[in-house]
Amino acid sequence: MIRLKIISPQKELLAADAELVELPGTLGRFQVLKGHAPLISSTDAGMVRYVQAGENHEIECPAGFVEVRDNCVTLCVG
Repeated sequence: MIRLKIISPQKELLAADAELVELPGTLGRFQVLKGHAPLISSTDAGMVRYVQAGENHEIECPAGFVEVRDNCVTLCVG
């Protein structure tokens, strides 16, 4: 499992366990699976998609930055 957290300066927007996460990177969309290498990247505004218990979910987010580390995806948005 991957822990997905989406946070803004005002509040936590989402905290969920996911099987995969797909993000709108500034150089194109990319997926994060369990065991992904650590990274920090910028993101564009757009849809963040994730699979939880076999079901697809999505949430629209403004641009920001993402950190992937130790099966945790933390997206900080403005």
